[in-house]
Amino acid sequence: MGTPSTSSTVQNAVASLRQYGQSVWLDFIRRSLIAGGELKRLVAEDGLGGVTSNPAIFEKAIDGSNDYAAAIEEISKDPHLKAKAVYEMLAVKDIQDAADVLKPVYEKANARDGYVSLEVSPDLANDTPGTLAEARRLWKAVGRPNVMIKVPATPAGIPAIKTLIAEGVNVNVTLLFARAAYERVAHAFLDGLEARAAAGGDLAHVASVASFFVSRIDSAVDAIVAEKLKTATGADKARLESLQGKVAIANAKLAYQSYKKIFSGPRWEALKAKGSQAQRVLWASTGTKNPHYSDVLYVEELIGPHTVNTVPPETLSAFRDHGRPRPSLEEEVTEAMDTLEALDKAGISLDKVTDDLLADGLKKFAEPFTKLLVAIERRCREANKARINGQTYALPPALAAEVAQKLKDWDGQGGTRRLWAGDASLWTGSDEAQWIGWIGIAESQLDDLTPLVRIREEVRREGFTHALLLGMGGSSLCPEVWKETFGKVPGSPELFVLDSTDPAQIEACEKKIDLEKTLFIVSSKSGSTLEPNIFKAYFFEKVKQRLGAKAGSRFVAVTDPGSNLEKEARGDKFRHIFPGVKSIGGRYSALSNFGMVPAAAMGLDVERLLDEAERMVHACAPGVPADENPGLVLGAILGLAHNKKIDKVTIAASPGIYDVGAWLEQLLAESTGKEGKGIVPVDREPPGDTAIYGEDRLFVYLRLEPTPDLHQDEHVSTLERTGHPVVRIRVGHRYDLGQEFFRWEFATAVAGAIIGINAFNQPDVEASKIATRKLTEQYERTGMLAPEAPMLEGDGLKLYADERNAAQLMALPGARTSIGGALRAHFERLRRGDYAAFLAYIEMSEAHEQILQAMRRMVRDGKRVATCLGFGPRFLHSTGQAYKGGPNSGVFLQITCDDAADLAVPGQKLTFGVVKAAQARGDFQVLAERQRRALRVHLGKDVTAGLETLRRSVEQALA
Repeated sequence: MGTPSTSSTVQNAVASLRQYGQSVWLDFIRRSLIAGGELKRLVAEDGLGGVTSNPAIFEKAIDGSNDYAAAIEEISKDPHLKAKAVYEMLAVKDIQDAADVLKPVYEKANARDGYVSLEVSPDLANDTPGTLAEARRLWKAVGRPNVMIKVPATPAGIPAIKTLIAEGVNVNVTLLFARAAYERVAHAFLDGLEARAAAGGDLAHVASVASFFVSRIDSAVDAIVAEKLKTATGADKARLESLQGKVAIANAKLAYQSYKKIFSGPRWEALKAKGSQAQRVLWASTGTKNPHYSDVLYVEELIGPHTVNTVPPETLSAFRDHGRPRPSLEEEVTEAMDTLEALDKAGISLDKVTDDLLADGLKKFAEPFTKLLVAIERRCREANKARINGQTYALPPALAAEVAQKLKDWDGQGGTRRLWAGDASLWTGSDEAQWIGWIGIAESQLDDLTPLVRIREEVRREGFTHALLLGMGGSSLCPEVWKETFGKVPGSPELFVLDSTDPAQIEACEKKIDLEKTLFIVSSKSGSTLEPNIFKAYFFEKVKQRLGAKAGSRFVAVTDPGSNLEKEARGDKFRHIFPGVKSIGGRYSALSNFGMVPAAAMGLDVERLLDEAERMVHACAPGVPADENPGLVLGAILGLAHNKKIDKVTIAASPGIYDVGAWLEQLLAESTGKEGKGIVPVDREPPGDTAIYGEDRLFVYLRLEPTPDLHQDEHVSTLERTGHPVVRIRVGHRYDLGQEFFRWEFATAVAGAIIGINAFNQPDVEASKIATRKLTEQYERTGMLAPEAPMLEGDGLKLYADERNAAQLMALPGARTSIGGALRAHFERLRRGDYAAFLAYIEMSEAHEQILQAMRRMVRDGKRVATCLGFGPRFLHSTGQAYKGGPNSGVFLQITCDDAADLAVPGQKLTFGVVKAAQARGDFQVLAERQRRALRVHLGKDVTAGLETLRRSVEQALA
């Protein structure tokens, strides 16, 4: 792990906002943030001026961590306390402690800043007397001058605001979307001050902010614009396009103009003369939702005096890293007016948008509050422990001691905070900060589920029977987990995943679907990946033959903004284009649209998946003690075990979630396997006698609690009893896989820091792609791939090796005489701490896998080494990185075949069989260039028969 950054000694971008008259508050609170000193550090280093809270944050913190376990245990001794009363006692303590941290800010600012907000119950939004009663009670309970009580800007809330201000209660007015509503709130504030002044009350210490929501405006307007663009032409189209990503900031800038007007003139001056402070405008909902836009857009464009911006942790980190402060709030005000005029001319009512957002906002506060009370009730009456997937481990004493020390050191060096901030010095100091978007994606998705819910309902309503995901690696492996874990959801299309260029695989996939009733999901982050592009070409042509110009209505794309796929999808009139996030690499993209769009299309409850993921996000947040952070603890184990040469992570998962191992393979191998280092994941290796396992193994068992496999349980228990290092993760429900995706992403980033590599690049995957591209370009020019001469032939099999490997093998006894002899010589090269990998460029079928599994078991038992099995070309985008860039401890047997039938790629000379052959050759070439021990065996057209022959040869070789 790198040394702590020294940038905090220089005023950073966040702290510098004060010189423009703006205060930054944090839209996040939890007990460990305060108790662990993180809040105090943010005040000191970033000039943080306040904190806001909401029920969703409290719910995740209370239900998803043990921060509150001791307090709940003490409080719940009173059996008469209701859940709401328990919540208030917990929340009030947090608010008091946060207010105490911020008290120096409050005092230095003469009561103008340093506030913490606590809201009244969402179910009181339409109840003026109820709001007043609860606000008064909370104000008294907190008992701090620098607290604000949050009250929504509903018709019932506004008179309550006036009364509370008159009584001297500080108020954070929330859920403002419309300028007219803001103006009513500002006047209510003035009314309250005037009433207080008339009663002889002090005005100097009455503070208020008006929370004006920003990004949700763009999310709502952009969705309407996108629908209108489908049929718009000419000037109408240009007008609509000019509105995208512009309305929220325009609306906010004009609201600020209203603020300036209201807080000037005789009425305000009279109050100001009596010591009143203005009600500041607070920009809320300033995390960027649309990946087409800058992640600091709603901070950079709204900087001005007498304002507050409350930001989520990831936006705070992003602005600290690359924000560019300037006095932007009063720039282009005329243009803002023009934008809203253009919106009206486009037939979009901003009043309707803001009315809908207010209704939705109330719902978004009410639903988490209900969940919060349920969580508290559970912890008080049932089990007072965090509702996250549990994790335990049994490690050798030396490793356990190192893990404990590393966790202590990590806390001391601010490791979790630096990870969340994307501090590149935590890894290698290169481009790591650009790849941290996965940390905040679950919250971003939850904030606007409309696109995902819409596609789920559309495919049901329109009668789609199948959904076919066309992708590779990070675009296909998470959807495959959904498919294998949940199967077919009643009333929704059945999902299939295609990530192979094998012609037989493509043909088998095509036979499973109804072309006219299938939704094709073309998924490619870069939009230039070979396989998804030719899959799209093939199936688009097939559908076009059936539906003509309507073919695009059967396709959606998931791709990064600005990619070639996005442009092609627009040209082909795809049904939808779902954006990726440029700061999220493919293997970290499970919770982004790459994983969630297929989940929605197949009918899964995406909100539940993301909600579970967010629970784990909070469990891994800055401020959580290191030994209580599940992602950090797992990452420390993985990284330190690797550094002690325990680098073969053997994955066992309950049958109901078995396929999660395929996703973990890519995450671990591609993230850590580089620069001669790396974790080698071992997935779906058949269990064996514990005596055959070497000291290079770490076992991870993901146990699905409702449906465990008792044989697996016993095997893992035996491993523990015999001293093998084991990590157990208890998965409560299939939907809890949402938690696992984030846990493992976080853990992998931590492991990368401990190993000392960039956990987000994949240099050797690119090398294989380049080699493949050269071969396919050669085929396009000449119509053929260069002929190859086998090293050895026999029994219908052909063996190939590069010059170096051929020389090594032929120098060994018996290698020249038979296929079995050559294989014996090849496997004799396995040494302690090595692994054997079968790389099969054949159809991925159950029959083929059974034969290959038998072979890997023979090698594992005979040589007592870890074994891996990958089907090509899919593993090229997964474990292929570790095979080429990781430790040179692999012995590889690549398996290729002749295709019984081939399929043409529309518009090209290439066929899928040629592409597969080029990929295999490119893979083999890069293995050779990396000085790997590799041998290729080529089967005939009868693949099953060829595999059986190879199995017998392997058996002979190991006899």
